[in-house]
Amino acid sequence: MHLIMIVAALAVACWTRCRWTKSQGSWSERWQYALFLFLFPPLLIFMTAIALLCMGPQGKMGGLQTGCFGYMLAFSCLAFFAFLCFKLAWGGWQSVKSAYNCPVVNLTGKQARLLDTGALFAGQIGFWKPELVLSQGLLQTLSPEQLETVLAHEQGHYHYRDTFWFFWLGWMRSCTAWLPNTEALWQELLVLREMRADAHAALQVDPLLLAESLLLVVSSPPVSSEIFCAALGSSGADRLEQRIEALLAQPEPIPEAQLQFWNGFLLAFLPLVSVIFHS
Repeated sequence: MHLIMIVAALAVACWTRCRWTKSQGSWSERWQYALFLFLFPPLLIFMTAIALLCMGPQGKMGGLQTGCFGYMLAFSCLAFFAFLCFKLAWGGWQSVKSAYNCPVVNLTGKQARLLDTGALFAGQIGFWKPELVLSQGLLQTLSPEQLETVLAHEQGHYHYRDTFWFFWLGWMRSCTAWLPNTEALWQELLVLREMRADAHAALQVDPLLLAESLLLVVSSPPVSSEIFCAALGSSGADRLEQRIEALLAQPEPIPEAQLQFWNGFLLAFLPLVSVIFHS
């Protein structure tokens, strides 16, 4: 019976990911669509493994005998997922320690860490309360007005706690890299994250000036890590083009998260219900 649950969860997870097609709707529609398809499959797999772990290696379910193979498989999967989480957290902590070693500078009343490199870099590095890190090359290249747009963009990342949420999303990406369309959905979420920070900045600064700053930063070789870092730079011509078009178009308001959107994720917890039928 345990194996039937595992196969069913994997089939639903793969089917959900295979439904992915690149959307051209509004920011809100794209975000909800991509986030659900990205997040639902790993949640379903996690909940199935936890349910099997709660049932134990012995017993019956629905009149069928359960064995220890499914139990050990679930335990191994959860242990592997925990190892991946620890590995990402350790790598992120190394990035944070490197940022702490950088000197602190004061920019228009805001503190930032100064990275000693000629590359153009601006990013939030940390977890729940990240620190702003700017490169020496950025300060030397950008005008004060352009630098203001960069600071406004990074404030958007801080406002939405992107480093915190994308650490967990990145963990789920690592856990389900073998599922269909994992990388495509991850790239979609990354560009939507940057567009959200751009929209936040466009409320405070000139969008055209922000687009100009973006082009300058992206022209420099990337120096950031995805772990614990939300950076202004955007790799990929398609992602950059989408951000520039969004900045040049009429600014789109970013809606607050709605409760009904999260209702669909409750289906991922259905495997936990099966525990009450196990004896």
